[in-house]
Amino acid sequence: MSCLTEVTGVVLAGGRATRMGGQDKGLINFNGQPLFEHVISKLAPQVNNVVISANRNIEKYQSVGLSVLSDTLADFPGPLAGMLSIMQHLSEEWFLFCPCDTPNIPGDLAYKLWEQKGDSIAVWVNDGERDHPTIALMHRRLATDLEQYLASGERRVMVFLRQIGGKAVEFPNQMQNFANVNTPEDLAQWEKE
Repeated sequence: MSCLTEVTGVVLAGGRATRMGGQDKGLINFNGQPLFEHVISKLAPQVNNVVISANRNIEKYQSVGLSVLSDTLADFPGPLAGMLSIMQHLSEEWFLFCPCDTPNIPGDLAYKLWEQKGDSIAVWVNDGERDHPTIALMHRRLATDLEQYLASGERRVMVFLRQIGGKAVEFPNQMQNFANVNTPEDLAQWEKE
C-alpha cells in the first residue's frame, strides 16, 4: 500500500479515559508498548506524517519525536475538540484521525478511505456492524463548521459528521481491526489473545 502524501495522520490521545479510571489511555502498556505507539506504527506508513493530539503527559507523547498539540478548548470537550485544534494549528488539507486505543487498525485504512471518499469532505469507518466516527478522514474546510458546532454545546462526533454530509466507508468483517481498549478488562482480554 502506498503512502498518501496528501494526508496527515492524527493520533487522538486527549481524552479523560474515565472508563480506564482516569489513566491516560494512550500511555497504557499493551504487549510491552504504550497503546499510542501501536497506533503510530500502523498509521505512519500510510500517511505523509503523524501528529498527536494530547492534553496531559505531553512530554511522554513528545518522547517519540512527533509534534503534540493540545485542545484549544478547555475541560476535555471530547474528540471533536482535538480534531478542531489540529485543523486550527496545521496548514495541511486532509487529516486521518485515529484514537490512541485502536492498536489494530488495518494497513489499508488511509488508502481505502481516500479511494472511497468521492467528493465528501469527511468519511468515517463502518466495520459492517457499527460506525467508528473517530476513525475519520476529514478536510480542513470543516474547521469553521466544527468550531460553530462545539460552540453550540454539541459534542457528538457522529451527529456532526452526518450534519456536514459525511459518509461511512465499509470495512466488512474487520470488527477486530477497529475494536478499542476501553476498560482494564478489555486490556486484559487483548493481552491474552
